[in-house]
Amino acid sequence: MNRQRSFIGFIVAGVIALLVIAIASFYWFFAKNPANLIASTGQPNAAIFVSKLSPAMVSLLTNPDRLQALKGEGELSKLKTSLFAKSGIDYKEDVQPWLGNEITLAITTLDIDRDRENGQQPGYLLALATKQPEKSREFVELLFSKRALGGANLAVEQYKGVKLISDNSQPEQDLLAGAVVGEGFVLFANDPKVLRDAINNVQAPDLNLTSSREYQKATKQFPKGGLAVAFLNLPIVAKWQGLELPEQTYNSEIISLALNPKGLLAETSFLTSSEIVSPSSPLSKPVGALQYVPASAGLAISGSNLSNLGNSDLAKLWRQATATIYGSGEDVVSRLAKPLADVQKSWGINLPEDIFSWVQGEYAIALLPAKEQTTPHWIFVVEKSESVEKGVARLDAIASSNGLSINPLTIDKQKISAWTELTTATKKSDVKEGTSFSIETKVRGLHTNLENYEIFTSDLETMDEILTTKDNSLIDNPNFKDSIAAIPLPNQGYIYLDWTKSQNLLERQVPVLKLVEVLGKPFFNNLRSLTVSSYGTDTRSLKGGVFFKLNNS
Repeated sequence: MNRQRSFIGFIVAGVIALLVIAIASFYWFFAKNPANLIASTGQPNAAIFVSKLSPAMVSLLTNPDRLQALKGEGELSKLKTSLFAKSGIDYKEDVQPWLGNEITLAITTLDIDRDRENGQQPGYLLALATKQPEKSREFVELLFSKRALGGANLAVEQYKGVKLISDNSQPEQDLLAGAVVGEGFVLFANDPKVLRDAINNVQAPDLNLTSSREYQKATKQFPKGGLAVAFLNLPIVAKWQGLELPEQTYNSEIISLALNPKGLLAETSFLTSSEIVSPSSPLSKPVGALQYVPASAGLAISGSNLSNLGNSDLAKLWRQATATIYGSGEDVVSRLAKPLADVQKSWGINLPEDIFSWVQGEYAIALLPAKEQTTPHWIFVVEKSESVEKGVARLDAIASSNGLSINPLTIDKQKISAWTELTTATKKSDVKEGTSFSIETKVRGLHTNLENYEIFTSDLETMDEILTTKDNSLIDNPNFKDSIAAIPLPNQGYIYLDWTKSQNLLERQVPVLKLVEVLGKPFFNNLRSLTVSSYGTDTRSLKGGVFFKLNNS
């Protein structure tokens, strides 16, 4: 039978929530008190307690009190107070005086007792840096004294010079173990064995995470000034999820969070033992194709050379990530860009083979919110070349084979080719003649060329917006400029998402996002846009970042 360890589960959930709320608080504090925000500790010192076989570790590298954005009982204050409320602990009086500049949470093992018959029980380790060891020892004594008063049976042992306290609760009750190690950390775990293992990891350095070659390589990617960091051992994470990945290219991942005057930059590096193959040459400036994407776009993807995308390490990473998250190689991109997937289905084409294969220069793909319908409009802009001309001719041929007509149009003196379909509409009449019929022309897509680019759109309205509002493009939009300014150059292009314009679409296509929004409400309430890019020159790692632009920044 699995033991229900509700208290440690509550603490774990609380720490995760603390990190989420801290993210939302960073930019408020930075904007209002930039001089008072302390520097991070650099790297998680608590990594010495964590096994090199740990699936995941996440750390906040500054004191949460430094992140308090609002005076009084704000979101962060309420959370800190509630974390220990179940055990009658007052955060301000009992914890705040000794809490230092690091909070680390690690999943130390997939199964504490390694007994498959009683189910899988992961080990959790919470490490809190202390600046006053004596006060933190008093806190640990107080915490377990209150649990004893609540009916728990306490057990005390000395293990390699460290005093371990745990409650010897019944299987149906929660279990907690704690200790103060040396002068630096207070440790809590959901089993005394987790604490004993943590102490062993310190005294036998070849066992802990800092001795892992993967972790050492990952920390070299950690930027200066990062205030939060997470490390994932990808093969073990996949095992934890019960998955056997068809393709295991990347071994580990490190994620760091750093402040930026305009928002937050989350940088991540995926490490591999094989050589990285870039899908295209890095770009030293935003692609020119973005000048034909209106500023009203909710989602824009830009870069160069789609022809090699399927064989690149970026594609391998995507397949591994989707398999790890969803348990299959499900293509989540097709969810986000559903209008393009619908075109692929209705036309009977294969996007990688029939379109991406001939895009060797710059490109931009964008979705624009539709005012009166749930399906957004789409735009596809590609730099002209001989292969593009052949590709357009092939699309015309596919359109004809699907019964579409290719008709010339003119908008604002610009010649356009439209793929149209004739349909009949019926209307009942009151006169004896009965039902009347009319013929309607439906536009299934359009394309034209401007300067050095071929432009495709889903409808006339979108094409008209491109042609008649040339001075209101995304590339000139201040919000977009601020977002890409935080991304290093050169890079592989951008995925830009305007949160306010795309939120409804994303929630429909990715339902789990609603749950994420609830957990991170303070953050999502202030999110304006996010920008994703891949960059870096290390041939053994794939580096990228996500920039979160926040309101009032």
